[in-house]
Amino acid sequence: MRLLIVEDDKILGSSLKRAFEKHAYGADWFREGRSAIEALRDSDYAAIVLDVNLPGGSGLEIASKLRQQGNDIPILMLTALDGIRDRVAGLDQGADDYLTKPFDLDELLARIRALLRRRQGRGETVLRCGEVELDPSAMVARKSGQQLHLPAKEFHLLRLLMERSGRYVTKADIEYALYDLSASVESNTIEVTIYSLRKKLGSDFIRSIRGVGYMVDRTP
Repeated sequence: MRLLIVEDDKILGSSLKRAFEKHAYGADWFREGRSAIEALRDSDYAAIVLDVNLPGGSGLEIASKLRQQGNDIPILMLTALDGIRDRVAGLDQGADDYLTKPFDLDELLARIRALLRRRQGRGETVLRCGEVELDPSAMVARKSGQQLHLPAKEFHLLRLLMERSGRYVTKADIEYALYDLSASVESNTIEVTIYSLRKKLGSDFIRSIRGVGYMVDRTP
């Protein structure tokens, strides 16, 4: 699941990106609206965290433009303006939720989860493959009922494989899901992550074919 951050403040933008990735979301960050609009054309995002005050145009204009185009992607608006009129303006232009700076990170994450559940119309489905169970909403993975302690990238990779159980997932798909669009990925990073997951899940849980990809078997 990938999020788009549009925030011109360098410190806040980088902090949000790190926080989302720590909680097993993919995240792309842009500091102005034009690049964000282009990214939306090229990539599929689950939600947008959108600042109101941006160079070269406001977040309100971006939200309005997306809605006029029929794009229903969830939008969480961020702003330093806390007046009722400002909040109303953001919601009227198409935002689904509104958070005033400064804000608590846990509240932001909770609001993102709520937006994603609302869009799906339900809570996220618990994934099960054999003895392994993964609950995306609670960010918990278990094997034989015992909770596993997985770093964010391991959790996100396991989720990707379980969501596509019975099909091979290519290295390119994994790189896109786990890393920033502009990040350089070391050649053995995915292999190291797979190796670590196999130590925790069992060597046979994740299958691989050289040159094709990785797969978790579908459980009847």
